[in-house]
Amino acid sequence: MKPATALANEKTLRRLPAIDPLGRLFERWGMLPLAFEETLPMTTWTPICDIYETEKEIVLKLEVPGIKKEDVMVGLENNMLTIHGERKFEEEVKKENFHRVERNYGEFLRSFTLPATIDPAKILAEFKDGLLTVMLPKREEAKPKMIEVKVK
Repeated sequence: MKPATALANEKTLRRLPAIDPLGRLFERWGMLPLAFEETLPMTTWTPICDIYETEKEIVLKLEVPGIKKEDVMVGLENNMLTIHGERKFEEEVKKENFHRVERNYGEFLRSFTLPATIDPAKILAEFKDGLLTVMLPKREEAKPKMIEVKVK
């Protein structure tokens, strides 16, 4: 079971609120820079993703249950973070023996344009219990700093 993949117009998808409600919510609250956008391909399934920000980093958590670590790849090119993987159909059970198939199978692809505040040399990815966590550390100059006010 391998799904077909087709890409939609990137600019159209980026601006549809129903496609990226989480990104719009973060933008509205001013929590993430506008440059943190996602390019969404039209695939048969897309793992759900949480994104949050701390003083030191932006953290991305992607749910990929039933997928082996070897079947998930995280890459960075031209300030674009790409997560690609595949949930394979269990071949030990014949397809005609299934009464219902509700889980999604096949390949997925998620791509995020990173803000300039991220230090690409320090990005870390961890995989545990079907949860992929990608830590995107901020550059030192992007971290909030307190400036001492001197009295003369």
